[in-house]
Amino acid sequence: MSQTVLQAEGLTKTYRSGTNSLTVLDSVSFSVAQGEALSIIGPSGSGKTTLLGLCAGLDVPSSGIISLMGFKLNAMSEDDRAHIRNQYVGFVFQNFQLLQTLTALENVMVPLELRGEKNVSTKAKDLLERVGLAERMHHYPTQLSGGEQQRVAMARAFITDPKILFADEPTGNLDEENSNHVTDLLFSLNKQQRTTLILVTHNLELAQKTERILRMRGGKLVDQQSTAAV
Repeated sequence: MSQTVLQAEGLTKTYRSGTNSLTVLDSVSFSVAQGEALSIIGPSGSGKTTLLGLCAGLDVPSSGIISLMGFKLNAMSEDDRAHIRNQYVGFVFQNFQLLQTLTALENVMVPLELRGEKNVSTKAKDLLERVGLAERMHHYPTQLSGGEQQRVAMARAFITDPKILFADEPTGNLDEENSNHVTDLLFSLNKQQRTTLILVTHNLELAQKTERILRMRGGKLVDQQSTAAV
């Protein structure tokens, strides 16, 4: 039986301003098993990115419990949550979030250097070769296309051998050709490293490449089903 790596119980997120309040996430519960690929879909404003942030410990819920790798994130300090992310989590974002003053190679090396590891360039070079950027590793982000930047971001995400990868609209800024290439690489790397994948997307075709789909609407989880039933 697969280990549960993520457990969300009654997650609610409410923002307050004076006497006004806005609930963007309302009592969401689900679990994810080790090695599972799961997508979260829904229209803009449905709460899917907020949910991803809570699951990754980037924010804390107003109420409810979120457990990641057995750690209850909502009971931890910001520094402790950051430590858990550094040890277990990888990220791929829509806008790449590369450091503009570093080369592709240096960007990929950053997560391991933050851990205090030495001699990490060999592993970074290997990952850049695997994503087809062997000839571009000394280029800066401004010298790379959008698709190339996203491939650098994926190499950076996988260099720590994360137990769980959060991908937020990873193809949202790419044209169809680059989107297909990045998608193929994402699922290939994910399978090779047996990483648990949680993917936020508005693209149903992309979502159907995962094993299970959660549908969000108005801050609520309205449906979840295996892709075999979609």
